[in-house]
Formats: sequence, C-alpha cells, structure tokens
Amino acid sequence: MSELGTGRLVGRVAFVSGGLRGIGLAIAERYLAEGAQVVLSDLDAADSALPQETLARLGKSASYIAANVTSEADWDRAREHVAQRHGKLHILVNNAGTDLTGPVESLTMDAWRRIMAINVDGVFLGTRVFQPMLAASGGEFRGGSSIINISSIMGLVGYTDTSAYNASKGAVRLFTKSIAVEFATKRTPIRANSIHPGFVVTPLLHAGFQRWVEKGFAATAQDLIDTTAATTPIGRLADPAEIAGAAFFLASEDSSYMTGSEVVVDGGWTAQ
Repeated sequence: MSELGTGRLVGRVAFVSGGLRGIGLAIAERYLAEGAQVVLSDLDAADSALPQETLARLGKSASYIAANVTSEADWDRAREHVAQRHGKLHILVNNAGTDLTGPVESLTMDAWRRIMAINVDGVFLGTRVFQPMLAASGGEFRGGSSIINISSIMGLVGYTDTSAYNASKGAVRLFTKSIAVEFATKRTPIRANSIHPGFVVTPLLHAGFQRWVEKGFAATAQDLIDTTAATTPIGRLADPAEIAGAAFFLASEDSSYMTGSEVVVDGGWTAQ
C-alpha cells in the first residue's frame, strides 16, 4: 500500500455509494487525500445536516447526490450528476449495504427481498448504469477503470443466523468475478475486484450489535465488540481507514493486473 497523500489518484473521478458513513466515508476521504474528485451518494436528503457538514469538511473536490441504490431512476440521476459535473468516471465503489440476522425460519420474505435489493441489486444497477462511462474513461490510465465491490468475510464463509447476509455478500463476490471476466475477455478497459472486510467499527456494526443486545445475547454492545476482538487473531476490530487502504490500492495503477480478485481485510479471521 502507498503512503497517504501521494497524489496518485490525481485526474481520476470516483463514485462511492453509501458514502456518508463508515467504510464508504473512509474510502471517499482516502480518495480525496490522493487527489481524486469524489461523488458521494447516500439516502440522506442533499440539504440535510449530515451531507452539508460532510461536504464542508471534505472540500470542493467532493460532491453529493441523494440516491437509493435499489432505484433505477436514482442511479440514472447519479449518472447525470457525474456526467454534468465531471464528464467521466474512473472508479466505482459499490459500498452501500445493510445487514439482516436471525434464524432462517424466522426471516420474512419482505426482509429477504430488502437485503437482496440493497446488497445485490444495488451493485448490479451501479455497474450497469456506469459501465459505459467507465469503459469510455478506461484508456486514460494503466489498468483501466476500476469497479470495487464491498462484499464481506460473510461472502466467503457461513456464519450462524446470518444466512440472508451471507447469501447477499456471496452474490456480490461471484457477480464481481463474472463481470471481471466479461470485461477482460471483451477487452473492455474496466477491472472489477471485491473487498471482504472482517469486523469493522462502523455505525452499521454498532446498530447490529445493539440488536443482539436487545435479544439478550449480551449485556452491552461493547461486550460483543470485546468478544469479537478476542476471536480475531489480530486481537481487535478494524478501523474503516484500513479498508479504505485496500480500496485505494484497487483504484490505483499498483493493482493494474488484478481483476476478479478477492481482497480479504479481516485481521486473520477467515484464516483460522
């Protein structure tokens, strides 16, 4: 990985879904630090407090558009925003996602469809909508444009009471491999790779752990964090910036010969 702030993404335009919080925000911050122009999207209204505060902090190289990743119309609006503001796109990070836990017999069809719509349909729609723009810009840099899909260690291994989440993140993994081969064999200048984070300290993780607390599995969310850290070989949870480092690598020319790959960033969790 390169040092922070080397300017190695100067001239590139990136789009990051789920960009206001957690891993998505950390990736946007890293790309900006490396000289990229970044468009963030999330569910928050553009004139609400969080987007306004975030843009004020990130500076003029960042912009924001409210978008629901399950909506084709919202993706079309996002493409128009990028086209009007920048005229091109080099990096697409499909990061927006949600979780769902519980025994399989307890899951409702509506809940199943919701997680698939956000975690899987969102990745498909983002890829389909931005593919022409990424292909058109791919010749500008060695290795072409880059699609980075945020999967999970739960897209690699099974885990108790997370069957829907496992299924959605496994789908992201294989979708990424398929489009990578498709683009490469057609000589379309787009690489596609997936990142598989372990347990990362984000608002989504805290919310998920709080739900487990409410179900009586632990006294506090911190107890669950401590237990999870103890089962991770490296002995702690990840910071979002550590996932952003992998996303920077996959966006840079250092990964120009990588496509269809899985980058696992999990403190050794899946190596056990």
